[in-house]
Amino acid sequence: MKILMLSSTFPYPPTRGGTQVRTFNLLKYLRQHHSITLVTQRESDVTNEEIAGLRDCVDNLVVFDRPSDGATSAGILKKVQRLGTFLFTGTPPSVLNRYSVEMQSWIDDFVKSGKCDVITCEHSVNEIYIRPDFPTYVKTIVNIHSSVYGTCLNQLATGTSENQLRDKINLPLLRRYEQNYCSKFTNIVVTTAEDQQQLQQFNQKAKIAVIPNGVDLVTFPNRPTDPGGHRIIFIGAMDNLANIDAVYFFSNEVLPEIQKLYPDTTFDIVGSRPDPQVLALGEKPGINVTGRVTSMAEYLHKSTVCVVPMRTGFGIKNKTLEAMAAGIPIVGSDRGLEGLAVDGINTPLRALRANQPGEYIAAITQLFEQPQLRHQLSINARKLIETQFTWEIAGQLYEQICLEKKSL
Repeated sequence: MKILMLSSTFPYPPTRGGTQVRTFNLLKYLRQHHSITLVTQRESDVTNEEIAGLRDCVDNLVVFDRPSDGATSAGILKKVQRLGTFLFTGTPPSVLNRYSVEMQSWIDDFVKSGKCDVITCEHSVNEIYIRPDFPTYVKTIVNIHSSVYGTCLNQLATGTSENQLRDKINLPLLRRYEQNYCSKFTNIVVTTAEDQQQLQQFNQKAKIAVIPNGVDLVTFPNRPTDPGGHRIIFIGAMDNLANIDAVYFFSNEVLPEIQKLYPDTTFDIVGSRPDPQVLALGEKPGINVTGRVTSMAEYLHKSTVCVVPMRTGFGIKNKTLEAMAAGIPIVGSDRGLEGLAVDGINTPLRALRANQPGEYIAAITQLFEQPQLRHQLSINARKLIETQFTWEIAGQLYEQICLEKKSL
């Protein structure tokens, strides 16, 4: 089968971020049995060596420069213009600002020349390249990492929105946008049942499949020993707004109370592209902001506890799966543990749940004090990943959807 994959984010190396990890590992699996043409955009920090590395992973790589992003332009006039554009076109500025006319032209020619059997949009932002008539030529699949409408709704409900007025105005527009673009696809893929339910409301007849994220068990081996101590870690791309909110919340509302009980407690914030707000946290006692590291697993293995204090953001979190694979006991929020069975009746205890500061303090104290509990969570979580959340499993499910005959 000839598959055309569209990814406006450059998916190599896969350690760049959650979006890139999913895209890279799915294309890696599909390439074993199918011909893959990948069309992507080059970020300013992408090197020629990285392009060469990605070229070796596909049959045909086509790279376009990413258009300059005008979304960050300040001023009330610019904001009004962006809102007007959203109202008129029905497409969010965050999608329009990544749109490449040259990339569109290339895709149009490729599809109408009959050079592919399936098009997959890796992340919903790539839906803009799918013409309304494309489904008459080929099968079209959108791989939605998280619902934009659902995420905005959640941020408003939890008070984690950067700009409540803006998001209240955008909410109905995002609902309309998501409903409209989903209608262009023969198949929709999401990462959690929650997103499936959200999108199914838009179209009861839509074919929506849940394919969770996975973990590369070679990159994230189980830890050989429990280091003990009082070392806490958070992992993730540190220019991501949900991650910034999570570490800011934990550093200011939870960590100081933990350090009163255990003065030697440290908090490692491990991930690429740390925002200035995150870098500033490194000035607080015990906090270490690393930036990008060569081995996330190495940092995880040195840690006593991994926290996933997400207060917003939908979908299964790669950071949670990777920490589980590495055998690190986890304390996470409902958002951080979304899509995972980690506690409850007839479910082995695989992580401790916390949403409020007091709950984090109690759970982390338990893990600091109880080696047996750390061991129990480590064993149970690793087994969950091995049996349900590998990229091999996710790739097989994705391949099945690609191979299904297109409904007439």
